[in-house]
Amino acid sequence: MSTGMYGVVRDALSWVAVAGVMALVILNFDQVRAFNRQLLGLEHSERQTPTTALARADEDNTSSTASSSGAVRLVADRQGHYAADADINGNPISLMVDTGASLVVLTYDDAQRAGVFVGPSDFTAQSRTANGVARNAVVKLSEVCVKDVCVEDVQAMVAEPGRLHVSLLGMTYLSRLKRVDMQSGRLTLEN
Repeated sequence: MSTGMYGVVRDALSWVAVAGVMALVILNFDQVRAFNRQLLGLEHSERQTPTTALARADEDNTSSTASSSGAVRLVADRQGHYAADADINGNPISLMVDTGASLVVLTYDDAQRAGVFVGPSDFTAQSRTANGVARNAVVKLSEVCVKDVCVEDVQAMVAEPGRLHVSLLGMTYLSRLKRVDMQSGRLTLEN
């Protein structure tokens, strides 16, 4: 075999080995992720974040289910987002789960539907978003429930009219739950 051919075969075998390793990582992503989190000490934090626990969700194909144990399972949409139909102060509101949002954030219209009314002088809080700085009104919600998973006295913000197109279920709700697990396109919330 010529030197040039030997180099081509060696390069091809190297690429096959790289592809094989990548395939193994992809096929065992959840185990690799759990190992890395444990290695970094993230599995032992006192309060779990939404991606800390990696318990396997059951094979339920509905978009959300509730159980008597105070748990709900949400299924990701095609873009990987989790939508939650919630009751805020006893009123139905649709939200997108957003672990990057520090607080629950309501659109101006959803806040009114939830019985939270703010005026122009209430927009005193600023937040940095992907679209720049936004002004918000800080409020407290009496209760936020996703099916049977309820949290009382939830700090939230109301966005200025027209600034937000979907309300966000942020960390002031999620961080107060007993368990938040994200696994294989399923998000489990438990109180």
